[in-house]
Amino acid sequence: MNGTLNKVMLIGHLGDDVKMHYFDGGNCIGRFQLATNEVYINKTTNEKITSTEWHNLVVRNKAAEICEKYLSKGDKIYVEGRIKSRQWQAEDGTTKYTTEIQVTEFTFLTTKKETAHTRQNQDTEPAKNTNFDAANEGLPINDLPF
Repeated sequence: MNGTLNKVMLIGHLGDDVKMHYFDGGNCIGRFQLATNEVYINKTTNEKITSTEWHNLVVRNKAAEICEKYLSKGDKIYVEGRIKSRQWQAEDGTTKYTTEIQVTEFTFLTTKKETAHTRQNQDTEPAKNTNFDAANEGLPINDLPF
């Protein structure tokens, strides 16, 4: 180990849909913003304050295609990655800087597509009681796996 660590873990909501960019070699990247909120109470006014921080996220190749397919604005996601800063020359000759999170792992927490599908299934299918085993003649299962 070289004595340094660059690791970021975030849980937040997408600020917009994933924007894809495809390259000639078949590779691609997806970019989107993630909002994280901090909520606190102002001690002098007792007012609830919400502070939002926006993070620029970058996913690559297959991960980018998965994010584009399943994520949309407002969805909640957990990401892990590393901070990367870069600079480039704009068309007007000025130097531009940005700081991004290069995503290495992610987990979808809620997606609108998933929520809509679940809600639609609940409307069409009757509720099922899964706490009982038919072989136990309707008695609760008390054998927990932990």
